[in-house]
Amino acid sequence: MAYQLYRNTTLGNSLQESLDELIQTQQITPQLALQVLLQFDKAINTALANRVRNRVNFKGSLNTYRFCDNVWTFVLNDVEFREVTDLVKVDKVKIVTMASAETLLMKRVERDHPISQTDRTVYI
Repeated sequence: MAYQLYRNTTLGNSLQESLDELIQTQQITPQLALQVLLQFDKAINTALANRVRNRVNFKGSLNTYRFCDNVWTFVLNDVEFREVTDLVKVDKVKIVTMASAETLLMKRVERDHPISQTDRTVYI
C-alpha cells in the first residue's frame, strides 16, 4: 500500500479535480477514478524514493513533535531551507515522516529474532 500523503500536493489536487470533472460528465466511473488515484499514490512514492537526489539542509525552532503508528510529525517555526546557493525562510513548517515497509520489516525481524552481541547472524 502506498502512502496517500501526496494527494494534498498541487499535483495531487489537480489530478483529483480533473477526475471529479470526468466523473461529473460521466466520462469515467468513480471506480476508475479510484484506480487512477491508487496508481498515482504508487507512482509518486516510487518516483520520490528512487529519482530525487537533491539534498536540502534546514534549521528552525521545534514547536511540537509527535510519534504515532510509526509516523513522526514535527512542527518547526522560523525555518531556513538551504540548498547550495539558495536560501528560503518560512514562518512555519510541518514535516511528516513515515517508516518504509523495509524498515518496519527489519524492526519486526529484530524484535522476533534478537541478535546477541557476539552473533551477528539473523535467522528467519
